[in-house]
Amino acid sequence: MEKQRSFSLKSTRFLVFSFIISSSLIFLVFLFTWVIKSNPSIHRETHFQFNKPLFNHKPITIESSSSFSSNGSVQSVNHSTHFLKSENESRSVKFSVFKQIQRQESEGEVVEDGDGDGEGEIEDVEEDTPAPAMEEDIEVDDKLELLKEHKEVKMTKVSSVDEFKAQDDGKMEEKKMNGCDVTKGKWVYDESYPLYTNGSCPFIDEGFSCGTNGRQDRDYMKWKWQPQDCDFPRFNAAKMLDLISGKRLVFVGDSINRNQWESMLCMLMLAVKDPKKVYETHGRRITKEKGNYSFKFVDYKCTIEYYVSHFLVHESKARIRQKRRPTLRIDAIDHGSSKWKGADILVFNTAHWWSHFKTKAGLVPLSNCGSSSLVMYGFQSCIDCKLGKINYYQEGNQVHPKLDVSTAFRKALMTWAGWVDRHINPRKTRVFFRNLAPSHFRGGLWNSGGHCMEATWPLNDTSGMEYPEKNRIVEEVILQMKTPVTLLNVTGVSAYRIDGHPSIYGKKPGTRYSSNIQDCSHWCLPGVPDTWNEILFFHLQSKEKSKYHSKIRL
Repeated sequence: MEKQRSFSLKSTRFLVFSFIISSSLIFLVFLFTWVIKSNPSIHRETHFQFNKPLFNHKPITIESSSSFSSNGSVQSVNHSTHFLKSENESRSVKFSVFKQIQRQESEGEVVEDGDGDGEGEIEDVEEDTPAPAMEEDIEVDDKLELLKEHKEVKMTKVSSVDEFKAQDDGKMEEKKMNGCDVTKGKWVYDESYPLYTNGSCPFIDEGFSCGTNGRQDRDYMKWKWQPQDCDFPRFNAAKMLDLISGKRLVFVGDSINRNQWESMLCMLMLAVKDPKKVYETHGRRITKEKGNYSFKFVDYKCTIEYYVSHFLVHESKARIRQKRRPTLRIDAIDHGSSKWKGADILVFNTAHWWSHFKTKAGLVPLSNCGSSSLVMYGFQSCIDCKLGKINYYQEGNQVHPKLDVSTAFRKALMTWAGWVDRHINPRKTRVFFRNLAPSHFRGGLWNSGGHCMEATWPLNDTSGMEYPEKNRIVEEVILQMKTPVTLLNVTGVSAYRIDGHPSIYGKKPGTRYSSNIQDCSHWCLPGVPDTWNEILFFHLQSKEKSKYHSKIRL
């Protein structure tokens, strides 16, 4: 009886144990089946569908096949990868990864097979899904190369946009500046001008300080030059001082260049916090009599300098019939040229004095005429001699008989150009040449009743004016130079501004000339030379060093 009970108990235990084992196995089978269906990392045939085309084609699908070992690790990659047209397969599930690629591109990564950190999981495609028809086979390496090229192109564009934003659109502004012809435009009345006043700037000498000398109208100060093809940057004194910090900005030329130099001093003072930290290095006060000045801006360790040189070549004397008479050595650079060396920015000009009588005629007076003079100086007749016609231009020891002003002007500029090419290092120095600023005498010349006092508004039209021959000569000489020279073409800009001259207001009321002698050559300050400096500022901001920037023909 005991044995029978023992056998019954054992049978019951065996049945219970078998039931538990069977239940566990069934549970594990269901669990394993569920894991297989829900786990995206096992047994895959995957389709990538792009929302947007990569290579300017229709949306494509990249298919890759991977086999995995039982432990889930990557064992091999199928070396057949296909670019296919996107198709909606009823039995396939496709996941867009365009945003993921954008994110990886922003992180500097290239999407490759096997890459991924678990974000943006790609869902399974059922094992028995038939592959879409293939249109083109491309090896994995080729596909990766194409993706890399696309990524590089796109990243270049993105980085460029980011750079524009980071620099406040500086590069885009530079591109607009480089493509802008500032000589074509119009004058626009702007109440925000002038940039400074006669009272705020201590550097305007009497000849240019029209408001101080009694000129009542103020409209001539309120005109802004607006190029027709681009936005013209307003002068920024702080930025200009940053550009020339630690440098020498040097103006060389006649009194019209002194006009521009004084304007520059006044415009730069707008950013100076302590006026006492700006001074003339030799203690000189600006007047017409003194020719050379150097103003130091202490906080910026820069100097703004002016050196008078009416012709850029040497004003000399030659002995003619026992007397030393003035001549112009068109083959020798101005003797003050040593002071120009080492400048970081050079602004040259010459033109104004080439219109004076003796320069234009190439002659100086000769008091004693005779047969020997006719032979010596090449006169055609005693009348020519008695009229005082003796040539003014000199090369070497020869005083030229009958050399016209255009030829002399060209020779002088060639002398200047040769000096620049020999003594200026273009890697250090930026060279500018400002061309002719027109005069506006009506009814005569400066000494024969010419006037402009009645003009209080710019001209509406300048089409009747001819483009000066001297400007063409300047351009031709610059094009022959080795050293890059930027032409500041102010002729067309200034031609409208008959209202901008001092006329009778170049002197104080008590010392003024009669109304028969007016200054219609120089310019009131504030006034037109401020615009010339805005053009200079425009070019200095640009990295382009063109041979010349001259397209306007009046």
